[in-house]
Amino acid sequence: MTSFMGKILCVDLSAGTADSVEIPPQVYEAVLAGKGLEAWYLYNRIPPGADPLGPDNILGFAAGALCGTGAFLTGRWTVACKSPLTGGWGDANCGGLFAPAIKQCGYDAIFVSGVSARPVYLFCDGKVTEIRDASEYWGMDATETENTLHAALDPACRKRPCIACIGQAGEKLSLISGICNEGGRIAARSGVGAVMGSKKLKAVVLAGTRPMPCADPEAVKALSRELGRKLLKMTLPSGLGVFIGAGGRMMGHLPYMPLDGSMTAYMFREWGTQVNTSLAITSGDGPIKNWGGTPKDARGMAEIYQPEHINRIELAKYHCYSCPLGCGGRLNIRGRKYVSFDETHKPEYETVEAFGPLLLNASPDSVYQINELLNRAGMDTISAGNTVAWAIECYENGILTRDHTDGLELSWGNTEAILALVRKMIQREGFGDAIADGVKRASERFGGREYAMHIGGQEPGMHDARNDPQLGVHFVAEPAPGKHTVGMGLEYGAMSLCDICSWAPPATPHPKAENLEDSERLAYISKANACYTMLTDGAGGCYYGQMMGVHMWKLVDYLNAAEGWNYDGDHYMEIGERIQTLRQLFNIRQGVDPASFRLPKRMLGEPPLASGPLKGVTLSHHREQVSSHWRAFGWDEKTGEPLPETIRRLGIDQLTEEIP
Repeated sequence: MTSFMGKILCVDLSAGTADSVEIPPQVYEAVLAGKGLEAWYLYNRIPPGADPLGPDNILGFAAGALCGTGAFLTGRWTVACKSPLTGGWGDANCGGLFAPAIKQCGYDAIFVSGVSARPVYLFCDGKVTEIRDASEYWGMDATETENTLHAALDPACRKRPCIACIGQAGEKLSLISGICNEGGRIAARSGVGAVMGSKKLKAVVLAGTRPMPCADPEAVKALSRELGRKLLKMTLPSGLGVFIGAGGRMMGHLPYMPLDGSMTAYMFREWGTQVNTSLAITSGDGPIKNWGGTPKDARGMAEIYQPEHINRIELAKYHCYSCPLGCGGRLNIRGRKYVSFDETHKPEYETVEAFGPLLLNASPDSVYQINELLNRAGMDTISAGNTVAWAIECYENGILTRDHTDGLELSWGNTEAILALVRKMIQREGFGDAIADGVKRASERFGGREYAMHIGGQEPGMHDARNDPQLGVHFVAEPAPGKHTVGMGLEYGAMSLCDICSWAPPATPHPKAENLEDSERLAYISKANACYTMLTDGAGGCYYGQMMGVHMWKLVDYLNAAEGWNYDGDHYMEIGERIQTLRQLFNIRQGVDPASFRLPKRMLGEPPLASGPLKGVTLSHHREQVSSHWRAFGWDEKTGEPLPETIRRLGIDQLTEEIP
């Protein structure tokens, strides 16, 4: 026995059919489940040149291999497709409760092709699979959709269904829209919501009750108990969040120091991801004023956005499935300025940074409102924030005028104008319609490309590569460019991957200037980061578990126990390498040139900043670092195309023959 269900559900909305398909065991051994299963299936099934918003594109929802086994921090689900934003591989990751619901219906993944003639939702409870009319739900935001579907379906179901759905942004085919569950938790990136909207698929409703298998549940429980005991010991006095900004200033001036990954657990349990905001503002990690500013421009914001303020209005912690940390939360925002809601999910760091320091917006209340608006609409806060920042800078420089912006005065920190523009983007109204597909298309239409921060069409996550050059490598070498969750030097320093992988270099203290150089050591660090992240995604693991380090969150041991295997870390890292290579091959097949992904000059430090912790920093060896990363993977160092010998070594040529 393993933890895999052994089947996928293939839905064709054009034909109105849904078929259960068995997956050969060797596929699971090669790529696990989650993102790995999606990479294998989509690479084989989506034809070259497929229209991302057409019937040939396939939208996959997949649970990870460890979901439902009792392993802590393994409740993530992945959505994957051909991205309408980049034209190549697209994926988005999300928590909540939807991942186990996929497996409780008897499947490891659900793949949806075709296009419906009318709005529909997919219902599956493991016995009945139906494509049902969703006309009455079309036009609702994501939270309204969930609540209305629950009211209609809960009484007739054996268990409360789990629902993934789109809001107005996905319906209106915004290329920066995502897919929501749990009242606004969103799989946000790559335009996956637009693909769901193009198929007229409003929601996927899952109400299965099947048991989820595990080879050795007692061994998995023992690992989780061990992790739980360690987490319980990690306590510090409350109220320390007021000092985080000062810690960031210190980090900005110190040499590179590997972190103790166990501290990650404490920080996220205490404050959630928002702990990073004041740290990022002062250390150089967080972009300011459309990536062109410094902490001087955001003076006072480290205090305004310090995490204790959010803790004071937190109603309750929010835990994803199988999570002992609870980094999420529900906030009481009733009666605050700019706010029209009573509650909201605790905003993630990316949201706070994108609508705070990036725009020089000093109003946390407005960020709470924007967070809820965008979550309900199903629009990516990272892409939306970058797009608003571009619009403000274009307005400042005369590229946009009031005639373009429907009379909005788009100046830095103009909270009312920022809020109004977000609403227009959600509804595709006026100027908002013109920029609702992200910064690349907006700059192609209006100009101001020098202010458009994107890589290959996707806006970057809220971490500055001038502070972490390893992140810059992943921004452009990642098959879904612009994503910040694949690898960072800071993250590598916390994980101790060298203790499970023979070729992963150790993380050691060193001057930060060394991170700017091109070296084989750094190339293998970036490769190890990517391989381990793909392994995590195949397992359905959480990135915050990953950041705790291999001695706390024992992913290799969890996988061996859950699958009944006895593989070492090198074997599992090869699985991650295989998944990453399949995703790169998907891009090549779809005609995407990996070498075309480039960091904007501003993000390279051209010209360099004149003050702050990133003063004078230029990523002058960035392209060489990308080439070295590709070479470490066994890909062509100039083109990024996986070499034939690498494809053979990873068995991908044989794996593609396993498609049912």
